[in-house]
Parts: sequence; C-alpha cells; structure tokens
Amino acid sequence: MTARVPRLSSKEMIRILERAGFSVVRTRGSHCKLRHQDRTVIVPLGRDPLKLGTQADVLRQAGIAPDRPQELL
Repeated sequence: MTARVPRLSSKEMIRILERAGFSVVRTRGSHCKLRHQDRTVIVPLGRDPLKLGTQADVLRQAGIAPDRPQELL
C-alpha cells in the first residue's frame, strides 16, 4: 500500500523549496521562479492546492523525493 501524498498549496511548495536550499529569483505574473545551484524550478501561484501532476513535476525538477516534502514542512 502506498502512502498518501499530501496536497500542497503554492505557498507551502515555495516554503519546502526554500528549506531545501532554493531561493526566489523573481515573481512575475502568476509564477515564481526559484533557483539552487544549477536547478531552476517554476511554481504556479494562486493554486490551492496544486494539482497532483504539477506538484509531482515541481518536486521531480527540484530533485526532491516525493515522500520528503512532509519532512520539510
């Protein structure tokens, strides 16, 4: 049985990424760009909660395991 993935808001996703070492580069329109070393991730704003596919894609781009966001909240 697989663990249930928590649905995250845009603010929670940004907080998780910041705790993982990312920093906000800019916010433009409805998207926030974060960067850490050679990785860049864009988070859509105003989505509460994020769609599961979008959430999984942002975590994959950031190199964060799907079960790790709970630790970083």
